[in-house]
Amino acid sequence: MRTPKLAELPPTENIWLEIDTSQQLLRCWRGAKVLHEYAISSGAAGNGEQNGSGKTPHGWHYVRAAIGADRPENAVFRGRRWNGEVFSPALDESHPGRDWILTRILWLCGLERGVNRGGQVDSQRRYIYLHGTPPDQPMGVAASHGCIRLRNSDLLTIFSLAVPGTPVWLHGGRQCFDEPGCD
Repeated sequence: MRTPKLAELPPTENIWLEIDTSQQLLRCWRGAKVLHEYAISSGAAGNGEQNGSGKTPHGWHYVRAAIGADRPENAVFRGRRWNGEVFSPALDESHPGRDWILTRILWLCGLERGVNRGGQVDSQRRYIYLHGTPPDQPMGVAASHGCIRLRNSDLLTIFSLAVPGTPVWLHGGRQCFDEPGCD
C-alpha cells in the first residue's frame, strides 16, 4: 500500500471517496466520475477532530486498513475483531444501546498533520471507521459516535473498491479541496 500525497489529491484516474457531512452523503469517484452515491450517518456531536469529542473529522484521509473481508454480512466487530456474533434483532434486544459495528471496517488515517494526524487530532488513533450498521438505524442524519455508518449493502460495494491506500476526503459542504479555506 502506498500512502497518498496531498499534492496528488484527488486522483485523476483512481478510486477515491468523498464524504460530505452537511449532505450526509458518500460519493465514490473514479477520477472525475461519480460511480456510487450513498446516504451515510456521521457524528451526532457534529464535525471536529479532537480526541474524545465524538465528532467526525474533516480533511484528507486514506484507508489504512480494510477489515472483515472473509466475514459474513452482519458480522459483529469489537476492537476491530469479529467476536463470532452475527447481528440479529434478538442480539440487538439483548444489548440495548450498543453501538454496532457490522459487516466490514474501513479504518481511516489522516493525511494532514495538525488537522487529522498526530497529537490530539489523530483520526487513526481515534478509531474513525466506515462501517456497517443495523437496518433500523437512520441514514441521512448525523447519529454516530464519530464514525461513518453505512447500510451493509452499500458498505460491501465500497469495501470492494476502496482498498487500503484509497484517498478519502471528509468535508462539511466545501465546494473545493485544492485551496485552503475555499468554499
